[in-house]
Amino acid sequence: MDMKDILSQLKAERERVDKAIAALEGLDSTGATAAPAKVVRRGRRRMSAAARKRISDAAKARWAARRKGKKA
Repeated sequence: MDMKDILSQLKAERERVDKAIAALEGLDSTGATAAPAKVVRRGRRRMSAAARKRISDAAKARWAARRKGKKA
């Protein structure tokens, strides 16, 4: 390849890149792209005393069953 061919290929590539940039900028200005969904942050969920007791009892029962299974 000689210098003229290299320059012409680089100029053609620059034109393609410029067109791609212009197209992307056009999409951004028209709002054609989907806007990111807003993230809804919930507050901290509180657990009632009854729910805590229910979960505690279930965990204790699981551990008891596991200990019982190891002894046998």
